[in-house]
Amino acid sequence: MQIETWQQALPHGITLACRAAGQRGRPVLMFLHGFPEAAFAWDELLEHFAQEAHGGYRCIAPNLRGYEASSQPAEVAAYRVKFPVQDIAALAHIEGAPLACLVAHDWGGGIAWNLANQQPQLLERLAIINSPHPGTFLRALQDSAAQQEASAYMNFLVRPDAEALLRADDYRRLFGFFTHWGPAGWLTDALKARYREVWDRSLTGGLNYYRASPLRPARADDAGAAGVSLPREMLTVDVPTLVLWGMQDMALLPQLVDGLEEYVPRLTLEKVPDASHWIVHEQPKRVAERLAAFLRQ
Repeated sequence: MQIETWQQALPHGITLACRAAGQRGRPVLMFLHGFPEAAFAWDELLEHFAQEAHGGYRCIAPNLRGYEASSQPAEVAAYRVKFPVQDIAALAHIEGAPLACLVAHDWGGGIAWNLANQQPQLLERLAIINSPHPGTFLRALQDSAAQQEASAYMNFLVRPDAEALLRADDYRRLFGFFTHWGPAGWLTDALKARYREVWDRSLTGGLNYYRASPLRPARADDAGAAGVSLPREMLTVDVPTLVLWGMQDMALLPQLVDGLEEYVPRLTLEKVPDASHWIVHEQPKRVAERLAAFLRQ
């Protein structure tokens, strides 16, 4: 099935470069990518769920603001989570809210958790893949030395020279995000070329999400998460939620799923022992199967 691409202008002045498969007017699955990826990372799942045999959904993956050909505001403050949440809410209205399901990974999940908390009427279901709930993440960043160490890379990504360092030696450090903890056999030369194209045009936008967020380990000159307090009403998600978690994630540790039911009463938690943060690439068939089962519940 052919992937459709277009630029979607939103009422508040942001434009999102979108990818989609499936007929307009069908129930919508929306997929949100993370760092350092882009919307094309979801292409296989877009094509899969657009097929009549797998639900015949309208499947949409926007490039988040700051990525690829989407709008790239210059101000770091424009990447505070409330603004990309506004983008995705506007896109959902255009495409036909409520969404049958919002599916999100990594930074896309940070947006999705907040959208589900703030505007639950826009989605019928939520599916999160290796993206920590803000409540459990804040707790771990404040109290867990292991998660503080695992998240230390965030304080590298907020440096003013991060772009130059990440671009050095043919993006060696960025490719290391995929390969540092395993062989990443899925990362073909063709796929590397696609990542280079994205990073050539939009690296700063992705880094600005980290620069705008206080949820990172404390430093001598920055309290980070140690200075954050989130009220309970900002953390509860009361839509049916699937959390699919690759337990070999070395950046977002397994402890981040402990206590999720405190915030997400309608939770389905599935731990995948033999998958990492990049489970969508490592085991796409399993991800599709688990999403399909969740959609049938």
